[in-house]
Amino acid sequence: MRVEFRLSGSGGQGLLLAGIVLAEAAILEGKNAVQTQSYGPEARGGSSKAEVVISGDDIDYPKATDPDFLLALTADAYRTYGKLQGKGLIIVDSSVALDPAITARTVALPILDTAANAVGKKVVANIVALGVLGGLSGVVGSSVLETAVLSRVPKGTEELNLKALRAGLELAAGAKAKA
Repeated sequence: MRVEFRLSGSGGQGLLLAGIVLAEAAILEGKNAVQTQSYGPEARGGSSKAEVVISGDDIDYPKATDPDFLLALTADAYRTYGKLQGKGLIIVDSSVALDPAITARTVALPILDTAANAVGKKVVANIVALGVLGGLSGVVGSSVLETAVLSRVPKGTEELNLKALRAGLELAAGAKAKA
């Protein structure tokens, strides 16, 4: 079992942290995980990408070559990475216009809006997205995701981040129910 994730968006959205938390949750469940990242020279606003590979076996290559799950929070990330080779699922923020040239299975969810309005802070969009990824992939359990989130978020923000994670898990459950 090898599951590959690519989390993409713009710098400052916290996707690198989301990738780290996802990898840590997998390790807490006794799986092997590796997380890699790349980002533009800008601290905020440039493109950013985190990749996570999770496996029950040894991981011989640390990069996502054919992601099972692509998260795209910006139109640029969607256009850049959306041409998946086959089996992958694209999870795009509902604010991003879908491109008919991209034929991979795609689900659009209000990740950014949920963070800003339902949770109350747009800064936790990465944790909402993490909940969506965890819920749709089923690669790690929700309680383990909560443990990993609590180990990585700044002190004093634990409840806010747990609320964001649970909101993302609810978005995923709603998407699964519609599928």
